[in-house]
Amino acid sequence: MDYRQYRQLEDSANSVFRFTGEIESITDAHTLWVKGDDLTIPVSLDKTKCHLLPISEGAVPEAPEQIRWNHVSTLTEGAKVFIGVEVKKQNNRFSFCPAKENPLMVIFYNCADDELPVQIISGARTRNDYWNSLTPISLVIGALSLIYIAASFLGRTAYFLTVISAIVAVFIPILPVFPPGLLLTALHRRLLLQVRQLKANCDLAGFGLLPSLKNIRSYAVRAYALEGLSWLLLFAGILINVIFIILLLIQFKVITL
Repeated sequence: MDYRQYRQLEDSANSVFRFTGEIESITDAHTLWVKGDDLTIPVSLDKTKCHLLPISEGAVPEAPEQIRWNHVSTLTEGAKVFIGVEVKKQNNRFSFCPAKENPLMVIFYNCADDELPVQIISGARTRNDYWNSLTPISLVIGALSLIYIAASFLGRTAYFLTVISAIVAVFIPILPVFPPGLLLTALHRRLLLQVRQLKANCDLAGFGLLPSLKNIRSYAVRAYALEGLSWLLLFAGILINVIFIILLLIQFKVITL
């Protein structure tokens, strides 16, 4: 969106535009004024999710972080911002309004404009694609279920191994960070970083942003092969620690073979 496109908008046109500029001011009414090359626009950030693209330090950028309004208000004048939004005519003037099909996208960044797509697409690959908002909840539910099983059979000699197995299983999520399986966990994390970079390169190549990468399929196969190896290493580390715990229990005669 620029001044020429703004002047040529039709009265009935509802189009999606992108706009890049710098913060000019922020009002108490959650209105952000963004100044471009030849156009300054007001954007209402009320009930809008804003994101901040962290400064990249590694080979693969970090994912954009969602920030609250009070954090936005601390950003200094001149900070760069990307806006993607639908333009509608309201009160006899065109406004940048979020829609159900096209929600308002606001990203604050600190890189060159032509590098922004690369930074965002690369950063979209998280360190662990299998960790999400439901993972901690599932871990808690699983731990509580195992504790309930152990408590239910506690004191019943015939189910002694069931109680021991449930107690050991409760600690499986934290076993990877303890020796001797810690070494395999470290290798797992190192391989996952390589997998993340390979997948990010595949994403960029798919959008035509990495012309040097010709054979995307071979990159993808290599990424998933390394990912499978990394998880095998992690499970092997957990198994080693479980065996180590069992040997300790046998040594202290908590359980007998």
